Amino acid sequence: MTELANPGERLGFFTDTSVCIGCKACEVACKQWNQLPMDGLEWEGSSYDNTRRLSGTTWRHVTFNELPGSGGAGAQTDWLMMSDVCKHCTHAGCLEACPTGAIVRTEFNTVLIQQDICNGCGYCITACPFGVIDANLGSDGDGKAHKCTLCYDRLRDGMEPACAKACPTDSIQFGNVEELRERAEARVEALRSKGLDAYIYGGEEVGGTNGIGDLNAFFLLLDRPQRYNLPSRPSLPQKRTLPGLVSLAGAALVITIGAMWAMLPADEG
Repeated sequence: MTELANPGERLGFFTDTSVCIGCKACEVACKQWNQLPMDGLEWEGSSYDNTRRLSGTTWRHVTFNELPGSGGAGAQTDWLMMSDVCKHCTHAGCLEACPTGAIVRTEFNTVLIQQDICNGCGYCITACPFGVIDANLGSDGDGKAHKCTLCYDRLRDGMEPACAKACPTDSIQFGNVEELRERAEARVEALRSKGLDAYIYGGEEVGGTNGIGDLNAFFLLLDRPQRYNLPSRPSLPQKRTLPGLVSLAGAALVITIGAMWAMLPADEG
């Protein structure tokens, strides 16, 4: 084990979208290392983005967001690009929802789905506030839930994740989360000094809202989150459904009491 990945550290990604060039080297590296099948081979004609979204077979996805140029007619198109991935949340909805214990937090503070335990129930898919997890339902799929592992096998051997290693512009940076956040804050200040509206998505104020907490994979953005297909104020589905569960439990209690009352013998007097 080298100093690159030590057990007990909080490891993750800082993705600087301001230097992403949309090359998709991260997608290719992820698929090659994890032996994931090809997809996105059907050209839709509406975007340069062929894979379209994260899925059970695409664990890194580069989004292409085309914006009209600001210089009027004939102006050059502006692009917002971002390599999306599992956020490895501090409070992971998928982990809390898993009924089999298949989803665990590793010694590197990352969130991992153990494929030999997953039963394909899909609870984690609906519990993820970012739409990251998906089932592999293809013709050769196993029907189980899949997502980024943060290259857990590579971390155990002291290697950085394949996507970060392949990124030619250092848009994807891997390391200790606290150190990455310091680096990200310095980068935000530098970009703001140049007039750019840069900020961090992945803290409790933006991106980690409503009980999610800090994201171990966080992003520097230059526009509002929706431009990058990210929710502006995500929340754990469990938090949203709690009032409904309380109401349902109350209704069940009333019905039970009513049924028991009806079964009591009538007063003969």
